[in-house]
Amino acid sequence: MLTFVRAAVIGLAALIAVPALAQGAFPVTITHVYGETVIPAQPKRVVVWGTNSQDAVFQLGVMPVGIPFFSYGGGDNGILPWDEEAIAKLGGEPPVILPNGNDGIPIEKIAALRPDLILAHFSGITREEYDTLSQIAPVVAYPKEAWGTSWQDVIRIAGQALGKSAEAQQIVADSEQLIKDEAARHPALAGKTFAAVSDYNGQVAVYAALDARVKYVEDFGMVLAPGVNEQDPAKGQGFYYGLSYETFDTLNPDILITYFENDQQQADFITKPGVAESAVVTRGAVAPIIGQEFVYSVSPPTGLSLKWGLSRYLDLLAKAAENAGG
Repeated sequence: MLTFVRAAVIGLAALIAVPALAQGAFPVTITHVYGETVIPAQPKRVVVWGTNSQDAVFQLGVMPVGIPFFSYGGGDNGILPWDEEAIAKLGGEPPVILPNGNDGIPIEKIAALRPDLILAHFSGITREEYDTLSQIAPVVAYPKEAWGTSWQDVIRIAGQALGKSAEAQQIVADSEQLIKDEAARHPALAGKTFAAVSDYNGQVAVYAALDARVKYVEDFGMVLAPGVNEQDPAKGQGFYYGLSYETFDTLNPDILITYFENDQQQADFITKPGVAESAVVTRGAVAPIIGQEFVYSVSPPTGLSLKWGLSRYLDLLAKAAENAGG
């Protein structure tokens, strides 16, 4: 299932220290998992690889020359809806959409764009890919965990690389305030326990404490259900795990968050033996996140996508909290 495939690679929000720089000061040195990258001058032709990083570049007022094709949530043209809005707002020449499939990074197509910076700080770029791309232009890889950079640091690192650190810090502050203000509209969520799940390969896919979407829900004042940690075989060292339908009720959250591509998948899951009889489902305390675009916007969010999906997300959680009672 595409929903879960994407989810499986997205995990821990990595904590890094981004050096404070004067606005627009170059050269810039950025430390990441493969060493250090020096950006000698303010980039003018930026290629983005991976996911989420392009949103930060758009927010900083820069039009990339190339971004990946998003088969999940991007529709026929491979462009996410909030990115379409950003491209229209910025105007000018839109980015080239780079093929993003099972054949790896399209090295030749990236080289043809003549970039002076390649941002891959929310990606799974390998050492070999990093070394190859570095022969084309300076490359910024992820700071610690593949697919694990927090949405805040995605913005901060992009700001540092583009000479717009102050603007990036402001975007993060404004976004965090937006989350705080929107969550305050739903005080019933504070302290409610939750489990976030999907369905994969004949089991319940349970998102664990390290997963970025879990961290996002915790930003609303909610708490990961103790049963999620108790059943986690990796004991906090993995992003998700499989759980049998028969033992589903051991999660025992106040609220259940589900992620599916369509209503039928949601219905199929909720009516499975073991799930249907669980306490959280019988109470109706379920927040169904349905549709590729909606799932993508919160799994985890970006500075752009959280504006696109936040209010709807919180409304669904609030409805589930009302049914949860207590």
